[in-house]
Amino acid sequence: MTDYGSIPSKNPTTPDRSYSLFGERDKSQTQLDDAYRFTLYSTASVTVHAQTLGEIPPRGQTLSKMLQAGYFWLDVLAPTDEEIRMLSQVFRIHPLTTEDILMEEGREKCEMFLNYYFVCFRTFVLDPNSHNYLQALSVYTLVLPGGIISYHFRPVPHCRNVRKRIRHLKERMEVTPDWINYAIIDDIVDTFAPLIRQVETEVDMIDELVLILKESEQTDMLRRIGNCRKRVMSLLRLLTGKADVIKGLIKRFEGRVGRKAMGEIGLFMGDIQDHIITMLQNLSHYEKILSRSHSNYLAQINIEMTQASNETNDVLTKLTVLGSILLPMNLVTGLWGMNVPVPGQESEGLAWFFWIVTAIFMAAALFVLIARKTRLL
Repeated sequence: MTDYGSIPSKNPTTPDRSYSLFGERDKSQTQLDDAYRFTLYSTASVTVHAQTLGEIPPRGQTLSKMLQAGYFWLDVLAPTDEEIRMLSQVFRIHPLTTEDILMEEGREKCEMFLNYYFVCFRTFVLDPNSHNYLQALSVYTLVLPGGIISYHFRPVPHCRNVRKRIRHLKERMEVTPDWINYAIIDDIVDTFAPLIRQVETEVDMIDELVLILKESEQTDMLRRIGNCRKRVMSLLRLLTGKADVIKGLIKRFEGRVGRKAMGEIGLFMGDIQDHIITMLQNLSHYEKILSRSHSNYLAQINIEMTQASNETNDVLTKLTVLGSILLPMNLVTGLWGMNVPVPGQESEGLAWFFWIVTAIFMAAALFVLIARKTRLL
């Protein structure tokens, strides 16, 4: 049995918090000060929230006795390096696992050890107004025979949702560490469903509008396609490794404890795996639709540009023909308007004038008729 006696029962001095330039630890200390960093759920007592480990046990009790009373779940928000090392020492966590948590390992995986198994599962920033929206966040879980420890370096809603789910189901089922680990993974996967539905709606709209909108209405279509493809690629990046983690978790768990002992947890994990595979297939399909819509949009733009160029060329051709028709008129009128002797200047009547004008109009009509026949006008 694990000896929990080395867990401090009094408030330790708050250690300095170290941050990695490449990690997920929230550098906003004000936000962390407003949140409870430690939450202890136990099947034998009520849920306790505290800022430090020493604040968890009520007066007259010790934390070690609370952990040994029943199945427990210790959720830790933004742990310091000292807290991670201390808990790893108490629960006999392998140094490789401790290093993964300290280094904030981002690769999703499941590793089996003699007295526990370690799961790294990624969620993301859910606030659409945040500049870090859809940024990956890792949740680390250590599933022990008598309990589970979860670490995350930024506030996430999943642990709160799982505790709420436990309150509704604890009267009808036994809450075990394996089930809590499943519930955390299930809640993380469920957060992808609304986003995928939004992407599906946006993809359908883009696919329908890309070929029917007029040029004046297509000003933001390229931006919409780009933003939607960016979101699809972000979701694919977040979901890609999850199916392998679930598959490895089921396989290693079955190989360790046998199919019968796995019970309903195996069915639940299989259901999560089906959901992940379905989401990946849908996102891959949406990416193909967006790629086709992008090509169709560019083709539509090329067609419109070609049509505009053809219309411009047609107008220039007609102007050229009209200029060719008007040029002889200007030549005739220019010759008769010069201050030199011209035919008909000795005549007192207007006969020459009318014949010249008539000849000009007849020549123009002839040229227009020829242009019409040759489809130049």
